[in-house]
Amino acid sequence: MSNSKVQIKTKSLPNSRIAIEFEVPAEECKSSFEDSLSNLSKSANLPGFRKGKVPRAVILQQLGSKRINATAIEKLLEKIWKQALEDKSFKPLSEPELSEGFDALLEKFNTQKPLCLTLEADVPPSPKLKSTKGLTAEFEKINFEESKVDELIEQSRKQLATVVPVENRPAAKGDIAVLNFKGTFSDDDSEIEGGKGESMDVELEEGRMIPGFIEGVYGMKISEEKTIECVFPKDYQDENAKGRKAKFDIQLKDLKTRELPDLNDSFAKQAGDKETMKELRDDLTNRLKEDAKRNNLRNRQESLLDVLVEQLEVELPKTLIDQEIRNLIEQTARNFAQQGMDVKSTFTPELINSLMESSKPEAETNLKKNLAIAALAEKENIEVEEKNIEEKVKEVQKELATEKNIDQEKLRQAILDDLLQEKVFAWLEENNTLVEKNTVKKSKSKEKSSPKTKKKSKTDKTNED
Repeated sequence: MSNSKVQIKTKSLPNSRIAIEFEVPAEECKSSFEDSLSNLSKSANLPGFRKGKVPRAVILQQLGSKRINATAIEKLLEKIWKQALEDKSFKPLSEPELSEGFDALLEKFNTQKPLCLTLEADVPPSPKLKSTKGLTAEFEKINFEESKVDELIEQSRKQLATVVPVENRPAAKGDIAVLNFKGTFSDDDSEIEGGKGESMDVELEEGRMIPGFIEGVYGMKISEEKTIECVFPKDYQDENAKGRKAKFDIQLKDLKTRELPDLNDSFAKQAGDKETMKELRDDLTNRLKEDAKRNNLRNRQESLLDVLVEQLEVELPKTLIDQEIRNLIEQTARNFAQQGMDVKSTFTPELINSLMESSKPEAETNLKKNLAIAALAEKENIEVEEKNIEEKVKEVQKELATEKNIDQEKLRQAILDDLLQEKVFAWLEENNTLVEKNTVKKSKSKEKSSPKTKKKSKTDKTNED
């Protein structure tokens, strides 16, 4: 097929899509028809004829011109699409689609006339940033709290505690009550769905059950029966129960409590494989400080990225959105599998369809963030040096030495993406303003109470702890 014969024009469509308009001369249509007829003559198996020796007239009679026209169109589409990719500077993300449909094209196909048709395909988006400098991002600062160390230690004490029976005293906060209970709604005496239990262990800690339930168990003795009145919260997850009064008939069958281990060196060995309590506390303190540092860094980066995305102008193609949705669903499936769940039985077609719909906003957000990073790197000439990539690749390869079937190309791309993100975030922080959210609130409060208070300068930056 001669490139000069087929006329090709391209036109941009919404949502990062392109239309490629073709005008195929009549002689090209006829040539494709003749080729298709000839090939069918050679491959057809008809009674009374040797393979490859079936006359063309018989083929036309047996198969019909419509079948041959369809084959001719398919060959034409393959050829002109290949030509368009060679002649025009675009890289499709998806397979081409006929804008008018194959049946409509088949109806108007005529070997005596030129054939006009349009193919459409998604193409990579062209992200643009309205601004990259002088932006203000608010982030939530995470502070290290010493009390969290005590909380972790208490959690470990509970995990290592010995559960022992309680005798000669009523139920108290912190006990484990073994209960029989049955709940009904006060307004119509109907049973509460899921409001029944037999020999159920209930931690007597406030917030474990609906308000009033745990408090009603306090003071009960073993074998005692009692009716407790409660009210379901107005924001309760079950619509049928929101704000309704309820009664629970309760029997305390048994009572247990935890004997917590002493906070000594033996506990430190059990809880954290440390020799002393001081070593355990120091280790927990360092971990929590590192967590706070990582969370602060993540919050700062996310806030900078959020304001950058607000400056992004881009149309997302459906192909990329669908691909990102699949990535999210596959990640969810992997998480389920790691938790020991049967992914095949869990991920029914109904669940997958529901996940595809609910994952779309997250998929679009992820794409916009990635495109904003790429657009900033291009606009500000932010690049990663080859030697840095090689150093990181060698470092990661050592860590993954025992792993098999690693795609080295994907590994390298992932490392490049990570290193580029680091440089982009460093550039963003250098050229924009980060403000703590609580600082902003305090500043506004002070401005209201004192008109002389100066506003925070856009060039002021908070230091990371």
